[in-house]
Amino acid sequence: MRNETIENYLKAIYNIQGEMDKVATTTLAKRLAIAPASATGMIKKLSEMKLITYEKYQGVKLTKAGRGIALEVIRHHRLIELFLAEALGVPWDKVHEEAEKWEHVLSEDIEDRIDELLGFPTHDPHGSPIPDRNGEMPERSDILLSDMQPRQRGVIMEVCDENPELLRYLGNMALYPKAEIQVLKIEPFEGPLTLDVNGTTHTLGRKVAQQIFVHILE
Repeated sequence: MRNETIENYLKAIYNIQGEMDKVATTTLAKRLAIAPASATGMIKKLSEMKLITYEKYQGVKLTKAGRGIALEVIRHHRLIELFLAEALGVPWDKVHEEAEKWEHVLSEDIEDRIDELLGFPTHDPHGSPIPDRNGEMPERSDILLSDMQPRQRGVIMEVCDENPELLRYLGNMALYPKAEIQVLKIEPFEGPLTLDVNGTTHTLGRKVAQQIFVHILE
């Protein structure tokens, strides 16, 4: 029996799996901002529901059923974000929080209507890929902006959407998906990057650059 809590756990596990092979209980608890004991109890429940597998010292992994639910919720979330941005004109720094509420109650019929209205989109306002109707997630071969080298050019493909202040900060520098950039200079010892953004020079901290995915232009 699915509910909002179960869906949030599965979505969090999916996202963590994309960053590291092992999803530890402590990592999951930190991501969800809950006590480790609460995470342990839910992990046991999800395992009994056959939505995850858990082995001591090996961490948590989604089963096929658990992955399917996680991708369905992510699809809802990203379609809603794009609908809010394109159909209602909601700024890109405000759609994430609203989509967190809608993603759990969206029916398949409304999901399909939104999908068709938007022209069957493949990415949300922040450049994140939208899983298709069959639950398949497009593969990504982009790199982090922080891994670019001086004189390299690229196109911004995706920006982390969880921090509204970060999105407003990047928006002020026109660092949106599809923006072309060039790295002019990188300071040593984890120092900032100097970028050309559509003819304007900006300085970006290394931690911020780690929140942006870029497609390198030859």
